[in-house]
Amino acid sequence: MLYLAAFVISMVLVLVLIPPFRKLAIKIDFVDKPRPDSERKIHREPIPLTAGIAIFIGFFITYFALTGTISREAVGIFIGSALILGIGLVDDWYKSQGKELASLPKFIVQMSAAVVVYSYGIAFEGFNNPFTGQYINLPEWLQLILTILWIFGVTTVINFSDGIDGLAGGLSAISGGTLFVVAITMGRGESALLAVVLVGAALGYLRYNKPPARVFMGDAGATFLGFILGIIALDGAFKGATLASLFVPIFALGVPIFDNIIVVIRRMLQSKPIYQADASQAHYRLLATGLNQKQTLVFLCLLNLCFGLAAIILAMNGSGA
Repeated sequence: MLYLAAFVISMVLVLVLIPPFRKLAIKIDFVDKPRPDSERKIHREPIPLTAGIAIFIGFFITYFALTGTISREAVGIFIGSALILGIGLVDDWYKSQGKELASLPKFIVQMSAAVVVYSYGIAFEGFNNPFTGQYINLPEWLQLILTILWIFGVTTVINFSDGIDGLAGGLSAISGGTLFVVAITMGRGESALLAVVLVGAALGYLRYNKPPARVFMGDAGATFLGFILGIIALDGAFKGATLASLFVPIFALGVPIFDNIIVVIRRMLQSKPIYQADASQAHYRLLATGLNQKQTLVFLCLLNLCFGLAAIILAMNGSGA
């Protein structure tokens, strides 16, 4: 009942909060304007960019209302998320004015948010040796590096996946649902609660973002969802994992992770900057083959669902279920 309540409350809150923030965005010109000269801007009219604020508020109201006592880790998650949302909103505002925020400030703030989460006790600590059954506790310096790289990486790949209506929200909902099942399987109730709240918030957002979208969550919302997914995986899938089940969170986030690995490799081979925005993601390539937005969205979401089922099977085998 707790998980059902968390799902419903977060979804309803986001559904209720998006319309007033949408009106505010139109009033202050906080919108993503179409650019006929861009291969990435495929919408034909200005779209409000404030859904990320609604997702953030709905998520944390639900989480703090249902979590009982607010733990040290929960405080770290909130502080880190606020940093992610803040720099994302600055980036979105720049874009709404036809400008680009430099990559360095975004990089520094996102890395700092990951450090905050680590400092509040959420980390990739180690894994169980499948041959001896002994737990291998990694050195603290390696825990810090792996934690930061994982959270920053997932934050980035979800943001990079936000290229067509419904995609980042749909992939986040599927990955969140996968991590919810994995967390339940591994007995990680706190991570399961985070996951189900995220799924509710993402589905609430999709009500307004399904093709044709009426609102965008912008970098603020996409990086926030990626940030939370990275944290859930750390605390609910990586913690106490065996060597084999380390692949569980990677499969749970299969489409955004593998797609962006391919994109990075392609850009390196072409001597392009890794962070240079282009149309090399899978959704753009599928659109180029003649599929429309809805067909591309369904295909990639179904593919991510297949990755998610593989992750759940792997997690159940690893837990002995």
